[in-house]
This record gives sequence, structure tokens and C-alpha cells, in this order.
Amino acid sequence: MALPKAYRLKSRRDFQAVFREGIRCHSSHFTLRALKPSRSKEPSLDTAPATTQVNGNKNLASTQIGISISTKVSKRAVVRNRIKRQITGALYQLLPKLSPGWRLVLIVKPKSAESECVSQQFLQELEQLLAKAEVINGHS
Repeated sequence: MALPKAYRLKSRRDFQAVFREGIRCHSSHFTLRALKPSRSKEPSLDTAPATTQVNGNKNLASTQIGISISTKVSKRAVVRNRIKRQITGALYQLLPKLSPGWRLVLIVKPKSAESECVSQQFLQELEQLLAKAEVINGHS
């Protein structure tokens, strides 16, 4: 099950912006790149219009998330897709807690395929990473 369209980071330009300007947080299975919402910039024209959420009197687009998993994690697409599905399932539970307007790229480390990590571990680790980057509501 994929993330809803409003929450997907799709364009190459957006991925590059996150990698160029975003902050980094590391854990044992993931690296999180997070780009804070800028209230002055317009969203890129490449992406589909995201749903807006009202936060006080400011309108911000919903948080967009991209998952990057290379062939270094596993040569087998089946393994990479399974890991991606587990991450997406964990992110579904965290979506209501996320602050609006962020652009996130989650990079999967090769250790993820070796350790046979389960979804519950992914959820816990993602929640810690998002709190460290101050993306979860109540931290920003």
C-alpha cells in the first residue's frame, strides 16, 4: 500500500532540494534527510498540488515523504519492495503526528536487509528519527 498522493515526494527537483539543503539524522537502519517548510517559497511546479492544512493562520502543504532504497541494500527487488512496504506501513501510523510542510527523504541502509527488521522496529526507529529532526507535532 503506497502513501496517499498528497504525502508523496515525487519530482527529482524536490529530492535534490532535500539532499542539498536538508538536515541529516542517522539511526542504525535509516538516514533521514529533512527540509524545513519555508513560508516564503512556493512549492515546486513539478509536483501535483498538495492538500493544505491550516496551522493557525498559516496555510502549509502536507508533509511529503520519499523513500530511497538502493541496490546496495539488496540486489533482489523483492527484498527492497518488502522493506519499502514495511516502512510505508510504519509511516501510515505516524502521518497524523507529522507537522505540515516538511519534505522528507528516508534513506534505507544496507543493514536493514541483513537484520530481518520487523515493522515494529521500523516504527520505533522512525518515530525517534522524526522526533530528533523535530518533524513530529509538538517539536517544531
